[in-house]
Amino acid sequence: MADFPNIVLNDCFGLTGGIATGKSTVAGMLKEFGCRIIDTDLIARQIVEPGQPALKEIVDHFGSEVLTKAGILDRELLRQIIIGDPKKREMLNAITHPRIGLEVLRQVDEHRAVGNGMPIIVDVPLLYEAGWHTLFPVVILVYVPVEMQIARLMSRDALPFEEAQKTLTFQMSIEEKRKKARYIIDNSGLVEETRVRVKELLDMLVKK
Repeated sequence: MADFPNIVLNDCFGLTGGIATGKSTVAGMLKEFGCRIIDTDLIARQIVEPGQPALKEIVDHFGSEVLTKAGILDRELLRQIIIGDPKKREMLNAITHPRIGLEVLRQVDEHRAVGNGMPIIVDVPLLYEAGWHTLFPVVILVYVPVEMQIARLMSRDALPFEEAQKTLTFQMSIEEKRKKARYIIDNSGLVEETRVRVKELLDMLVKK
């Protein structure tokens, strides 16, 4: 979040995880319990819709081949382009991250104006990788062991073991994230067990 180096969102909590850890499930539970959720993944999709300035910049840098015949960004093709090329990944981040950041701040202000006494949760899949953890005094991590990540990813995306394992290498390891996060929600058990953990954590955060 290089564009906002001195900002700390003291009234917000960062929510992150690793691929196939169930972060979206936990975010949904937090929303059910009354939290206000800012979904940066959704914002990232919205800012590259047809007609948006970010899409034009992406095409200028990566070529028109990243567009489908309908003029929509081919996100999977773009992912394949940047996945093994750090410079191209940095280029894409330089286009998208500032815009995502501005929209996050806009939504934070919007939620503050409404105010219902419940926490504002900013859901950031690659929070540590992007350096956005400095925005939040508290980070919540949705955790499952790496073996479970691989198994879930294989099942979800119909990937062979080697490809699922390789996919995880493009993110910070879940164990490294576990060392950095303030609070951990273990999502390796039953859904209802996770729901209980989420509610317990939320009750503690609201009391603070």
